[in-house]
Amino acid sequence: MKTRNNFLFFLIASLLIIVSTATYSQSKKYFSTSGKEIVDPEGNSILLKGINLGNWLVPEGYMFHFSKINSPQFIYLFFNTLIGAEEANKFWEEFRNTYITKEDIHFIKSLGFNSVRIPFNYRLFITDYPFYELKGVGYELLDSAIQWCKEENLYVILDMHCAPGGQTGDNIDDSFGYPFLFDSPLAQELTVKIWKRLAENYKDEEIIIGYDLLNEPIAHYFDVERLKPLLEPLYKKITSAIREVDKNHLIFLGGAIWDSDFSIFNEPFDDKLVYTFHKYWTEPTQDVIQSYIDFRDRYNVPIWLGESGENTNEWINEFRIVLEKNNIGWCFWPYKKLDSERSVVSINKPADYDLIKDFAESFELSYSIIRDNRPDKHKVRKILKNYLENSKIQNCIINQDYIKALGLK
Repeated sequence: MKTRNNFLFFLIASLLIIVSTATYSQSKKYFSTSGKEIVDPEGNSILLKGINLGNWLVPEGYMFHFSKINSPQFIYLFFNTLIGAEEANKFWEEFRNTYITKEDIHFIKSLGFNSVRIPFNYRLFITDYPFYELKGVGYELLDSAIQWCKEENLYVILDMHCAPGGQTGDNIDDSFGYPFLFDSPLAQELTVKIWKRLAENYKDEEIIIGYDLLNEPIAHYFDVERLKPLLEPLYKKITSAIREVDKNHLIFLGGAIWDSDFSIFNEPFDDKLVYTFHKYWTEPTQDVIQSYIDFRDRYNVPIWLGESGENTNEWINEFRIVLEKNNIGWCFWPYKKLDSERSVVSINKPADYDLIKDFAESFELSYSIIRDNRPDKHKVRKILKNYLENSKIQNCIINQDYIKALGLK
C-alpha cells in the first residue's frame, strides 16, 4: 500500500509540474511573424527602429581611427604591444563595462528607438583549442545588457558578428582572411554549439526578438559560386539546434555577399524567419531595395535592414524614408564612435590620442620597429584613461542632426 501511495504521489506531482510548465509557457509572449509582418508580443505589427551597438563586443579598427589594424585580434595584439598584456586586459575589461552601460540603454530608449542589435564575437563565449568549453565573459555582458533593455522595454536582436573560422573572410568577422567556417566541420559545430547555448539561456526572455545567425557571410573576394550554396544548409543546421531548445524566438537570416544576395534562399524552412539585408554607399532609392521587396512578396515573409549608415545625414534621412515607405524596419550603424558625426553619439578624442594612432600606423611585427616607435607608456596610460572616461554617455557629444535624420527626437 505504501508503495502504491508513493507511486500516486509521484504521478500527481509530475502532472502538476507538466501543467505548471505548460501554463507558464502559454503566459509568455514573444515576437512572431504574420505573413510579411513582424508582430510584437501583443500581436501588433511593428516597424523596428533600431541602432547597432557596434564596437562594444567586436572592436573595429576604424572606430579607434586605425587604418592598418582593423580586426579584434589585431587590435588586442596591438594593445598588448602598446602597454603589455596585463594592462591591456584591464583596459578591455573596463572598456566593456564602460562603452555600453545601463545609462546608454536608457538614452537610446529616450530617443525613440524601439530596438537594438548587439553584435558579438564568438571568442567571448567559448575557450580556445583544445577544450572549447562554453565559458567566457560574453555571457555576463549579454545578461547585463538584456536586463537593462528589459527595464527600458527596448527590444533586442543578438548578432553573431564573428563566427568560428570566420563567415566573411575580412576584418569584421575576426577571421584569418578567408571564410573558413564553410570548409570546417569543427567550426560549424562550434557555431551551432554557441547558438544553442545562447538560445537555451534566453528561450524564455520576452525582450529578445530573435537571433541574427551570421553577419555578412561570404565576402565577394572569394570563390562565391562554390561558397554560396553552402550558406543556407548551414543556416538550417543552426536553426535546427536552436529549435531543440527554443521554439519562441525569431531567426534572422542574412544573404550572401555582405548580406546582400538573397538568391541563395529557397522556400522558407521555419515559420519564424526574417530575412535581413545590409546596404552601404548606394543611392538611397527604391531600386536599391526592390529585389528584397520582390523576395518578400514571393515568399510572404518579413524583411529587415540590419545595417546601414556611415554616410551623410541627408543620405540617411532619404534612405530611411524609402525604407519606411515600403514598411521595412531598420537598424542603423553605429550607436557610438570616436570623434565622428556619423553615429548617435560621439566620443571626444583625448588629448595626445594621435600618439597611439601614429604608433598604430607604423605598427609592424618587428621588434626593432616596435622599440623605436612605441610611445611613452605613462602618456599612453593617461590617454586610454581619458578615452574610457570620454566614452561614458554623460561625456559624449550627442549628434542631433544624425538623430533627426533617423526621424527621432
